[in-house]
Amino acid sequence: MTIDLKGRVAVVTGASRGIGYFTALELAKAGAHVVACARTVGGLEELDDAIKAAGGSATLVPFDLADMAAIDKLGGAINERWGKLDIMVANAGVLGTISPIGHVEAKVFEKVMNINVNATWRLIRSLEPLLIKSDAGRALILSSSAAHKCKPFWGPYSASKAAVEALARTWAGETQRLPLRILSVDPGATRTAMRAQAMPGEDPETVPHPSEVAAKLLPLVGPDQTETGKLYIVREDKIVDYRMPE
Repeated sequence: MTIDLKGRVAVVTGASRGIGYFTALELAKAGAHVVACARTVGGLEELDDAIKAAGGSATLVPFDLADMAAIDKLGGAINERWGKLDIMVANAGVLGTISPIGHVEAKVFEKVMNINVNATWRLIRSLEPLLIKSDAGRALILSSSAAHKCKPFWGPYSASKAAVEALARTWAGETQRLPLRILSVDPGATRTAMRAQAMPGEDPETVPHPSEVAAKLLPLVGPDQTETGKLYIVREDKIVDYRMPE
């Protein structure tokens, strides 16, 4: 299925590598102008080169999501230049440590919550007015199966992803009468730096490349996508209602 995003503006966080990088590239290939956000300038520049080589365009915004004031300014800057936003992909996140809950350092727990949860909420607050101005605003909030499995030793990360799913569901309920559509996304095991950190003994060739995941996310931000407040599971290629684990 061909997705036409010409004339649309998309924000992608964590765009310097992994799922964010390849999602930004797919959006640009489909015609969207990509506002690529990440801490790593070198990775953003590589993305810009790849987007230009594919005939697309991007605006690079290097900043740390821990800088809440910068997130607030992002919405204002987009409003001044384009007056609206069509797509938001909240992809950036951190793992923290794999450790018993009682052994997690306070600064590690706070960082995971700040980047994964607080920054996502701040992004929603900054960009919602612009998404509402679009005739077909679309938002994807990257989650994880960890939000539902709650495996031992994954406490901070699991809690943070459960929280962002709750934010997405609440936001979708508040905007269901508007053209804005919001989905959480569970990308499954993906060949990323975070995955390597979490599973150091795993052969990366045994899990999908982030470009494969990104290609499956593209239809979710097209104008024809009508679901909201639900969870898209990449490895099953389906959108589901939220369910309590069996």
